[in-house]
Amino acid sequence: MLELIMTLSDTTTAAARPDADPRGPRLRSALEDLIVLPGDAEWDLARMPWNLAVDQRPVAVARPPTAEDVVEIVRAATAAGLRVAPQSTGHAAAALADTGLADTVVVSLARLRGVTVDPVSRTARVLGGSHWNDVLEATAPHGLTAPHGSAGDVSVAGYSLSGGLSFYARTHGLAVNFVRAVQIVTADGVLVRASAEENADLFWAVRGGSGAFGVVVSLEIDLLPYADVYAGMLLWDAAHAPEVARAWAAWTATAPESATTTLRILNLPPLPELPPFLSGRSVVVIDGAVLETDETAMAALAPLRELAPEIDTFARIPAAGLVAVHMDPPQPTPAVTAHAVLDELPDAAVEAFLRAGSDRALFMTELRHIGGAVARPAAAGGAVSALRGQFVCHAVTMVPVPEAAAGADASVRAAVAHFEPWHIDVLALTFVDGGGADRRLGYGKAAGRLSELKRRFDPGAVFSAAQPVH
Repeated sequence: MLELIMTLSDTTTAAARPDADPRGPRLRSALEDLIVLPGDAEWDLARMPWNLAVDQRPVAVARPPTAEDVVEIVRAATAAGLRVAPQSTGHAAAALADTGLADTVVVSLARLRGVTVDPVSRTARVLGGSHWNDVLEATAPHGLTAPHGSAGDVSVAGYSLSGGLSFYARTHGLAVNFVRAVQIVTADGVLVRASAEENADLFWAVRGGSGAFGVVVSLEIDLLPYADVYAGMLLWDAAHAPEVARAWAAWTATAPESATTTLRILNLPPLPELPPFLSGRSVVVIDGAVLETDETAMAALAPLRELAPEIDTFARIPAAGLVAVHMDPPQPTPAVTAHAVLDELPDAAVEAFLRAGSDRALFMTELRHIGGAVARPAAAGGAVSALRGQFVCHAVTMVPVPEAAAGADASVRAAVAHFEPWHIDVLALTFVDGGGADRRLGYGKAAGRLSELKRRFDPGAVFSAAQPVH
């Protein structure tokens, strides 16, 4: 993977160093070593997002280690007539690129990491660049965990404030509803706290509007009281995909809300970093968590285990281990994705899943079971507090060289198009990572109020975000 990173970097280095933007020296004078400009030795590394398929070319990259530095960066950027794009990791870099970065300073929060846990109140204060792995490391000694996603290196801020769909979701709802407060640098370069009691309108907007309203430098989140969970995966060769997919679809119709699972077909290349049981194979996998006692969880999973999986790892595990169950790539990866939300999964939709999964050009074709608490709006929620629908269909493929991007994009869009008869007008914002998506489908009825608050809090459209608000 390191060789791939260097190859992609080499193909863009020369093109990424055009004549320097005349506003660059002004930023350097104001911000000194907080800023990285084209031509600097660190430029290619600083501008590189987690999604290596995206060639980010902003005016500059700022790397603040403190909230006070973020204030100075926003003030300097706006004084220079530039926009600001917050970025914690760059998992959603393709969505951010859709907004254009030619007049933008990317504020990389990679140096602003840290977690403080209050085990009595079951809360954590999380700095804006922190990953879920940081939270899990801090919460595990207290027998607590958090509503993290399927990858530990995703940022808490971007994931949570865009909704956040975890393996706890059918029981506990979206991760955005766990956010108690944020500290955010607004368009006028002021650091404010937003909560239900302070700056309540801003707090409502940022829970869904995320980076479109400012640079979030810290969050206060509720935690979950789980020291361990019953979780794991069931794996079969892809030859068994038809029977497994049909069984899982039937099983989800009566599965308890305590069970949050996914069904996937993986077409894996023969890579040495993959374990032997996966390398070069196509497999079908069911994974997730069942928030029950061992006995109840085993009873719930029994119909799926009757299909005699080749590998069965479901067991009682430390809660921090849940982040590894989905086997997401552990390092920066070039990829393109597409998704849609479905309100039902009839037999014909299962057949569509099988047709999509048979495309060996796809790395992954997935169905995530949602519903339950995911679909129930929170009483005191923000702009996004629920996600309608029963399933998310999701396709991912890799982009080994930049020239493959167009074909890869066509493949994932074609996969999702198989499900078109069952699409509903909803998007899961944390799954949006590409151009052309209508974010209003993710905001739903909140879109109008979000637009009004955007004009109020950011009248000059200073902030450019992966999930923009217009």
